[in-house]
Amino acid sequence: MKNINIKSNNLESFWMPYTDNRWYKNNPRMLVRAKDMYYYTSDNKKILDAVAGLWAVNAGHCRKRIVDAVKNQVEEMDYALGFQMSHPKAFELSNRLSELMPGDLDHVFFTNSGSEAVDTALKIALAYHQANGNGQKTRFIGRERGYHGSGFGGTSVGGMVANRTQFSNLLNGIDHLPHTHLPQKNAFSKGQPKIGVNLANALNDLISLHGASTIAAVIVEPVAGSTGVLVPPIGYLEELKKICSANGILLIFDEVITGFGRLGYSFASERFNVLPDMITMAKGLTNATVPMGAVGVTKSIYNTMFEKHPDTIEFFHGYTYSGHPLACAAALATLDVYKEESLFNRAKDLEGYFCSAVHSLSDLEEVKDIRNIGLVAGIELKDRHKSPLTFARDVFEECFERGVLIRTTGNTLAISPPLIISREEIDQIFSVIRKAIKLMFNSY
Repeated sequence: MKNINIKSNNLESFWMPYTDNRWYKNNPRMLVRAKDMYYYTSDNKKILDAVAGLWAVNAGHCRKRIVDAVKNQVEEMDYALGFQMSHPKAFELSNRLSELMPGDLDHVFFTNSGSEAVDTALKIALAYHQANGNGQKTRFIGRERGYHGSGFGGTSVGGMVANRTQFSNLLNGIDHLPHTHLPQKNAFSKGQPKIGVNLANALNDLISLHGASTIAAVIVEPVAGSTGVLVPPIGYLEELKKICSANGILLIFDEVITGFGRLGYSFASERFNVLPDMITMAKGLTNATVPMGAVGVTKSIYNTMFEKHPDTIEFFHGYTYSGHPLACAAALATLDVYKEESLFNRAKDLEGYFCSAVHSLSDLEEVKDIRNIGLVAGIELKDRHKSPLTFARDVFEECFERGVLIRTTGNTLAISPPLIISREEIDQIFSVIRKAIKLMFNSY
């Protein structure tokens, strides 16, 4: 592929999401193609993808089976309306997902993203309680440092301050649990931290404050990803589920990141052996080939709403692109790849090696903490004397120059590679990160 002259193109009209546009456009990095574990830039540099795009490309880039499925679908039928009509692949995919989800989570509502999945799950919770004769249950409980997408609902229940400060008119009736990050007691934990199960008791405090009769649902990420990889303490999720069940509160697991093999299982709920009432999913659902999200709900939620409205639409909600044919084709092919290549088990088998590799950085004086589980890790950096706010970003840039794409959130480096990664590529990632951390810390 010929080099692309970035400077000759006008970069101003594209308002980039979650980006310091001035910083990026002063030194743009352009990805122009991808294959398996690698991106390729406009100047033909090969970049090892250590973050699966955005926690999403679990099977690696441009997998032929998925690409062919999308090509064939767009030639056969580009779009099918989803209101009062549908198409076979939407039903096939919902059946495949119901088999994959744990317990009695056996109904699926399709959306176009994780953000839409979260907003949909919140609306389902309200509609379910109303159908059950508990219309006063309208309050939602999120968690500090939680990320649940960019919709009004997801931003409201989310707990990342920077995502909320510009928006003064979010949803009312929201409260938040404390986050589970206890660095004084759990720093450099491998897998689940030992201390912190008691933090779940904060839900009892919120129930005492607001009354269980007013709370519709609790939503948490089993592993909080975008805030810097916060792994739940042993017993924490189990206790949340116990409290929710005892008080008639729905528990929603946001598995947009943790779903589809990231922790070595179909969903994190399987790994932690905790069954929520709803699961939101996206990203790895289609290997990020076509945008798609979904909400998995239990049989009891679906049946309650279905029986409440025998003669009319039971849930007044949906999207033009719900169950889009191209997305369904991509998702079905993606699930085939996961199964045929045993990628969830591969992630499980690689976890120990990945854990050792990331914790090999614990000897660096510049590293404040390391958190990991499955094939995801957060490397928190210490404050740098000069320009402390850009330390992680500088490490990101240096890693990119050395041929590895990582992700940063605050002062934490986030690593979540495709599940097809090799041991040699794991070694490469953390070797480059080591060099970049030391160079960027000492050059200021």
